[in-house]
Amino acid sequence: PASRVWSLLADHEGMTGWAPGLTVTLTRAGEPDRNGVGAQRRIQPAPLLPALVEEVTVFEPEKRLGYRGVAGIPFRNYAGEVELCPVGDGTEIRYTISADNNLPGVAAVLANGLLFALKRQAKKL
Repeated sequence: PASRVWSLLADHEGMTGWAPGLTVTLTRAGEPDRNGVGAQRRIQPAPLLPALVEEVTVFEPEKRLGYRGVAGIPFRNYAGEVELCPVGDGTEIRYTISADNNLPGVAAVLANGLLFALKRQAKKL
């Protein structure tokens, strides 16, 4: 159900447990939920790579989470959105990443890797 998927998706620091190779820390709390709009998460992809910082721009529990890159992102106007759509007893996950830079395949690799890890973890719940 969407509630289970949301519990994983909206727990930024919890990503460390299911997203392979990532260490995620919350550097600024959001409003009114700690992980909500305005929250900033620092994502360390690997020990020798630079960290990325994303800010939550949309926080609709059990429905939609949007974010934008604010530091360390190699793409201009980088943004992402994850939408959860109930389908029968399950949930369809729609994950969109956009940026001004045209780097074919890079966004797809990022999105597909995270989406695969999120789906795998949700099935464990």
